[in-house]
Amino acid sequence: MTDFQGKSVLVLGGSRGIGAAIVRRFASDGAKVVFTYNGSREAAEQLAAETGSSAVPTDSSDRDAVIARVRDSGPLDILVVNAGFALFGDALDLDPDEVDRLIRVNVTAPYHASVEAARQMPEGGRIIVIGSVNGDRMPLPGMASYALSKSALQGMARGLARDFGPRGITINIVQPGPIDTDANPEDGPMRDLMHSFMAIKRHGRPEEVAGMVAWLAGPEAGFVTGAMHTIDGAFGA
Repeated sequence: MTDFQGKSVLVLGGSRGIGAAIVRRFASDGAKVVFTYNGSREAAEQLAAETGSSAVPTDSSDRDAVIARVRDSGPLDILVVNAGFALFGDALDLDPDEVDRLIRVNVTAPYHASVEAARQMPEGGRIIVIGSVNGDRMPLPGMASYALSKSALQGMARGLARDFGPRGITINIVQPGPIDTDANPEDGPMRDLMHSFMAIKRHGRPEEVAGMVAWLAGPEAGFVTGAMHTIDGAFGA
């Protein structure tokens, strides 16, 4: 466990799944945690009560709302961007408005949140964005727009690492593979197909992803930036 006592943490998209595990991890390690939610008010309120964190509504598809939320949070020691949107189907059939929403949530929001956080972040701050192994590998049809958005995060992190490096602010992408959440349950219909690609034949746990995030946010990772950190049971190997 890492001591985050007194650290100010904002998690964008923290009410369920991986985001909730990240909130629990930082709260249990002593941080002051604020997290956002959009469509999961009841889950957010329960998590806030459980962890002593604060839940605030924010629509990550709204650029100005994201910027305002980060700005109004004051100087952050750690920003975690977990909010994401998945859209699957034949590229020829997808609604263009939904594709644009995916890009706003998965690319535009992380970029502007990271830049806004860096304006007030103290030296040595940490920015961690949850991407996907699909930024590296896309073994299935129907996920082109999702893969596009997750690949874009890689270039963003490499570029912003150069911009923020002189102040000791790091930015890293965590790339989960199949993780056991409501959105991708281990007992779901894709289980056998996904596990067939993997060396470790199981879904990951949200707590395992949160552990990687905590390490990247801690003092041992001060020289790690502009990098992709895949946690996928060798799904993408």
